[in-house]
Amino acid sequence: MAASAQVTVTVGSVLLEYTGGRARLSAAGATVGEALDALDRAHAGFKWRVVDEQGRLRPHMALFVNGAPVRDLKRPLRDGDDVRLLQALSGG
Repeated sequence: MAASAQVTVTVGSVLLEYTGGRARLSAAGATVGEALDALDRAHAGFKWRVVDEQGRLRPHMALFVNGAPVRDLKRPLRDGDDVRLLQALSGG
């Protein structure tokens, strides 16, 4: 098992009600999914808003690690990584 990384997570306004109004959080995890699990332990209901029942990132969520778009929750993290969760824009 990979070592847990300490990362900074920035969330968009749609998630602020789950984080007590905090837009920047710290989380630990070897993968994106583990970091989301840690955030859910600290902020009940957080992960349900981001991940669907099949364990996949919800379609309306955009996730970036160090500026690169990510959909795979098994993506490894390193200490100091910058994770951003935003509501994806859609429409026509």
